[in-house]
Amino acid sequence: MNTEAVDTPDFDAKGFIKDLTTLPGVYRMLDTGGEVLYVGKARNLKKRVSSYFTRTGASAKTQSLMANVHAIEVTITHTENEALLLENNLIKELKPRYNVLLRDDKSYPYIYLSSDQEFPRISIHRGAKHGSGRYFGPYPSAGAVHETLNLLQKVFKIRQCEDSFFRNRSRPCLQYQIKRCTAPCVGLIDANAYKNDVRHAVMFLQGKNPQVIDELVERMDQASQQLAFEDAAHYRDQIASLRRIQEKQYISGDKGDIDVIACVVMNGVGCVEVFYIRNGRNLGNKTFFPRHPHDADAATILSAFLPQYYLGREVPKEIVINHVITDNRLVQEVLSETAGHRVQINSRTRGERSRWLSMAVTNAEQNIQRHLASRTNMTQRLVALQEVLQLDNLPQRLECFDISHTSGASTVAACVVFDTEGPVKSDYRRFNIEGITSGDDYAAMKQALSRRYTRLKEGEGRLPDILFIDGGKGQVRQAEDVLEELQVSDVIIIGIAKGEGRKPGREKLYLSQSQRTTSLPADSIALHLIQHIRDEAHRFAITGHRMRRARNNNTSKLEGIRGIGPSRRRRLLKQFGGLQGIARAGIEDLANVEGISLQLARQIYDTFH
Repeated sequence: MNTEAVDTPDFDAKGFIKDLTTLPGVYRMLDTGGEVLYVGKARNLKKRVSSYFTRTGASAKTQSLMANVHAIEVTITHTENEALLLENNLIKELKPRYNVLLRDDKSYPYIYLSSDQEFPRISIHRGAKHGSGRYFGPYPSAGAVHETLNLLQKVFKIRQCEDSFFRNRSRPCLQYQIKRCTAPCVGLIDANAYKNDVRHAVMFLQGKNPQVIDELVERMDQASQQLAFEDAAHYRDQIASLRRIQEKQYISGDKGDIDVIACVVMNGVGCVEVFYIRNGRNLGNKTFFPRHPHDADAATILSAFLPQYYLGREVPKEIVINHVITDNRLVQEVLSETAGHRVQINSRTRGERSRWLSMAVTNAEQNIQRHLASRTNMTQRLVALQEVLQLDNLPQRLECFDISHTSGASTVAACVVFDTEGPVKSDYRRFNIEGITSGDDYAAMKQALSRRYTRLKEGEGRLPDILFIDGGKGQVRQAEDVLEELQVSDVIIIGIAKGEGRKPGREKLYLSQSQRTTSLPADSIALHLIQHIRDEAHRFAITGHRMRRARNNNTSKLEGIRGIGPSRRRRLLKQFGGLQGIARAGIEDLANVEGISLQLARQIYDTFH
C-alpha cells in the first residue's frame, strides 16, 4: 500500500483531484480538527472522489458532509477487495459520523457438545472454538440457546453441569429430581444408553427430528414386545415431546446454512433483521439498528452492513437479502476469500427463501415500529446499563428479588420483571417463605430463588439477562449457589447494597462475575434504572408482606377456637364488621349470632380478652 494526504486551509479540490491516482483504494474525509468524518472505498479513486465535488445532484447527506471537509487522506491498495477490507477495518476503528455504523462486533453463542468424556456435556459457548467436540450455531442470542438447551434437557436429559461439579457428586442433583438429567454422575444410567441420548440430541440439533422420531417409535415397539412397559412409556413420552416441538418449529426441506437479511427504513431509522437458518431449521433472529445518515436508503445500509457484520465471523454459504446492492459481486468475492468457501448473496428469491424473506421483512417492520414508539427513557437507561456493565448485547429482561418481614414473621419474597418497555407486571411473583429460622434473610432468598428458577427450568417462563438482588455479597452468594445447582449459566448476578447513610445515589453494586464492588455516579441513568427496579421489588415485597400479615392477624385467633368453622367465622365477621368488632363485643352479643351457643360465645370472648 501507499498513502498520500493533503491538508490545506481552504482545501483546493481541483488541485487535489488533478494529481489523484486512478488506482483502487480508500479515502478518509477529515474536518478542521482532524477528525475523520467519512471513510469510503473506490475501484478508481480519482473518479470516486471527484464525484463529491459535482455542483448538482448531490444528496443532502453529501452536501452536509462536504461543507465540513477540510482535508482528505487516501490509501492506495492493490485490489478493490483489499480496499473493502481496509474500509471495514477503518470504519470499525474510527466510527466516522457519516458512515453507516453497525454497533455490534461481539461473538455469538453456540451450543457446544464435548467429546473427550465418557458422559459428554452440552453447554452454551462463546468465543474461540478450542475445545474438542462439536459446535452448533451460531444462535442469535443467549435466550435462543437457553430455549434449545431446555428442550434438549426435557427430551434427552443430557447433562449441562460443569465437569468439576459432575466429578464431585455423591448423590443426584436437583436436575435429576426435576427430570432434566439421568444422573450419569452417580451411575444411574450406563454409558451406552447415555451415548444414544447424545446421538439423538445431535440429530435434533441437525434438524433430523423425523429420523429421531422413527427410531424412537421402533424402540418403543421393541420394548412393548419384550413387555418392558416402563421403557416403552419413556420412549412414548419422548416421541410426544418431539412432535410438540416439531409443531412449533418450521423445518424446511433444504438442509443448507442460510442467513436471511431484511432491511427496512422508516422515518429516518433503519432496521436490519437477520434470521439464522441452520440445517433447514430456524434458530431465531436478531435485530440491529445501525447508526446511519438520516437520508440513507435500505440498499445503502445493507451494502455497509454486510461486510461490517460478516468480516471476522463465520459466514454461511448463502445470504438472502431483500434489496439489490451495488457492490454485490465485490462483497461476495471478499466474503468467499475470508470464509474459505463460496458465498452467494441473492436478492431474487422464490419458494421457501421467499417465505423466509417475507418473514424477515415483517419482523423488521414490526421492530422498527416498536423502536420508534419506544424511544423513551427506558431505552436510554438500558443502553447506559449495557455500557456500564460492558455487555455484548442490550439486556432484554431484568429481574430483581427482595425480602420483607416484621421481626422474622410473615416473610414474603418478591420478584419483579422489567423488559425494554418497562415493568412486566404479569410476570411479577411473590413467595410465602416457610420452614426457615425466623429472620434468616439468606435462607429466605435461597428458597425464593430455588422456587422461581426451578419453575423456569421446567418451562414456565424465560430466564433474565440480569438478576438483581437487593443485598450485598452474602445474598449474591445465595443466588450463585442456586443457579449453579440448577445449571443456569449466562445470567449476570448483581447485588444492590445500601450505601453510606442508606441514601439514594450512594448504592454499591456487587458484580458476581468479576467479584468486585463498584459505585455509579448519582446522576447516572443506569443507576436510575437499577434504583427503579430495586424500589419496585421493595414495594411489591412490602405489599405482599402486609397482606400476609393482615391475613394472619385477621384469621389466626378465630381459627384457633374449636367449633368455629368457615361458615361461623364468615357469619361472625359479617355480623360485627371484622375482628375489631368481634373483640369489642360482649358474650351476650356474640351468643345472639346464629349458630353461636353461650358456651362458644364465652370461648370467643376469652380468646380476645
